[in-house]
Amino acid sequence: MSRGVTRVRCPQCGVESEWNAANPFRPFCSERCKLIDLGAWASESYRVPVQETKDPLSAPPPDE
Repeated sequence: MSRGVTRVRCPQCGVESEWNAANPFRPFCSERCKLIDLGAWASESYRVPVQETKDPLSAPPPDE
């Protein structure tokens, strides 16, 4: 049984690359794209949305 090659688009530039162990930067196509993405997270260009409460002291404590 032949397995097809899995190809994915780089989330940074859109170039298709193979998803396998030979590509250490997956899902990115290159180290450059990986570092651009990391820089965007570090500079807070990307953010995870959260719902803020009006009074942070009245919020329930986080689960431990």
